[in-house]
Amino acid sequence: MDERAQWDSSIAFIFAMVGAAVGLGNIWRFSYVVYSNGGGSFFIPYFTAIAIMGIPFLILEYGVGFTFKDSFSNIVRKIKPKFEIIAWMLVLFVFVVTIYYMVILSWDLVYLLSSFTFSWGTDAAAYFTQTVGGSSNLSNASFLLIPTTICVFLLWIVLWFIAHRNVDKGIGKVSKILIPALFVIMGIIVIYSLTLPGAEIGISTLLTPNWAMLLDVNIWLAAFAQIIFSLSMGQAIALTYASYLPENSKLIDNVLIVVASNSAFEIFTAFGVFSILGYMSATSGTPMVQLITEGTGLIFIVFPMIFNIMGPIGRILAPLLFLAILFAGITSALGFFEPMLNSTSAKLGWSRKKTATVLAIVGCAFSLILTTGISSYLVKIIDSFVNEFGILLLIGVQCIIFAWVYGAEHFLPALNEYSTFKVGRTWTFIIKYLLPVVLIVMWAIGIVTLFSTAKRFEIIIDLIIIVGVFVAAFAFTKIRAHGE
Repeated sequence: MDERAQWDSSIAFIFAMVGAAVGLGNIWRFSYVVYSNGGGSFFIPYFTAIAIMGIPFLILEYGVGFTFKDSFSNIVRKIKPKFEIIAWMLVLFVFVVTIYYMVILSWDLVYLLSSFTFSWGTDAAAYFTQTVGGSSNLSNASFLLIPTTICVFLLWIVLWFIAHRNVDKGIGKVSKILIPALFVIMGIIVIYSLTLPGAEIGISTLLTPNWAMLLDVNIWLAAFAQIIFSLSMGQAIALTYASYLPENSKLIDNVLIVVASNSAFEIFTAFGVFSILGYMSATSGTPMVQLITEGTGLIFIVFPMIFNIMGPIGRILAPLLFLAILFAGITSALGFFEPMLNSTSAKLGWSRKKTATVLAIVGCAFSLILTTGISSYLVKIIDSFVNEFGILLLIGVQCIIFAWVYGAEHFLPALNEYSTFKVGRTWTFIIKYLLPVVLIVMWAIGIVTLFSTAKRFEIIIDLIIIVGVFVAAFAFTKIRAHGE
């Protein structure tokens, strides 16, 4: 392992962090969350969640990574050896995210290649289920979706090629290219979208406030959930990236830049998404409510339908959109991959190249299993379980370990030394008392919802994941660390 891995500048770190934060959720989830949770009034709980959870927790992660300058598993083991298994469970859950995230990216790559000829045809839904993402019909698990399988393999090679290099020459260099390119491409798409006939219908639909919904606790929970997933909070990504920072870094300033960039991107993108939906509504006469969806339905079914009726400009916007999603996805996938890579390398004493190679082979093998005819169904099951059960619970546990067992106040000198903005008692109170309560309540509500609606097959998949993660975490904990 390269003990002296370090970003060459704060710019490389900021681009890498923005890359990890800005992902598929910003493009295909945020606008739907705003619309379905009170429209314009949603921004009150949204900015509240940023202020009392997003910023404080990222500050904690930066402080921990920067102070210890070690892998996540080693940091937790240094604080209390008995907690090491918890650290391994988290990085393994995040590694599972990498595995299914690469499958979603492969769908996007298939669509990027299809966008040059519009080979999805007139029935975008049929193209997705038959060629790219499959369906929830379990009998389709017996065959592979070949375009998706090929693209998964290619994308894992790309991920390995970037990740096996030193962080600055790999992730840092790629992020400095892809993130500005992503912002430029999305800027072109959104600005053009605002000029489309019917754009004002879409924006009005998005922003019309429903003030009464502010009294619904679910709206507030939705805002907190969006911030957790949007900023990749508590997934050991920020902590790992911060451990590579040079000594004179302005930690709190960097947190504010990353959070502001992430929020600006997803709000800006939401205007573009709803402008295009407004155009479709005005052109086809389809009511907005029938077009509004999130995730795969929005990007891989609704948008191709819209590009089909756009004429020549659709031929330009389609490849740009799928390219933007690819750039956002690759930088996020690198972030998800890094905690497992860093922790495994530190534990086993392997070189970064060897660790990246082994993990990429393992990850690719599991991703390929998710390219059968029930690909999208499997991804949906795993995504819900890993985020709502695993990661959310472990974020709360991290709060307790770092704030209570180690002591949040111990991070204050490192956080404040070079930063323009300072933190103190208020931040410590939020981290120690407010956040653990909010996170545990969110987790409890999420678990009740998850298992009360789950089918037998979905519960079996959930159990396989938790057993696999626990066994692997136990094995990693029992292995004697390199150098001991």
